[in-house]
Amino acid sequence: MGMPLITDRLVVREWTADDADAALAIYGSEEVTHWLTPAMLQISDLAAMRAVLDAWQEAQPNLPKPRGRWAVQRRDDGVVVGGLGIRLLPPYEDDLELSWQLNRDSWGQGYAVEAASALISWAFTQEIDELFAVARPANQRAIATAERLGMQWVGETSKYYGLNLQVYRIRSAEVPGRPRPGGGH
Repeated sequence: MGMPLITDRLVVREWTADDADAALAIYGSEEVTHWLTPAMLQISDLAAMRAVLDAWQEAQPNLPKPRGRWAVQRRDDGVVVGGLGIRLLPPYEDDLELSWQLNRDSWGQGYAVEAASALISWAFTQEIDELFAVARPANQRAIATAERLGMQWVGETSKYYGLNLQVYRIRSAEVPGRPRPGGGH
């Protein structure tokens, strides 16, 4: 299993320069960036979004798998509806964070769970055992998505990004359909 990842409705693939308009609709929206961790300022214009995409594209081949950033595109019409990421949580030693961001128009359609589920399955083929997600306590959408992904709440902390955050985790053995230690399913 490799990139791109294809689900029933979506394709998870690397970002391209042609995605700048769609990416700006996501990362230029205060409704989206308000919830991101670390706190991210809205991308102000298309030129700035292109610069960010260029940086992501340049970094991607040099990141150890499963780290990276990917676009989430609908299969039926090719529209980019969101982004996914896997990166090290501070203090940047061990814990990998799964993150998702969707265009406001795409909220509530199950795209985050569908795309992130595929990414989780792929990530666990890359010799890692667990992924974390963090959410601001008031971000009920992110918390609900983490729970729908099968992630378990492990507590509240302020050690990541200097913010008070809810922490969720999923382990490889907890992913439906993945072999369990000892050969069981």
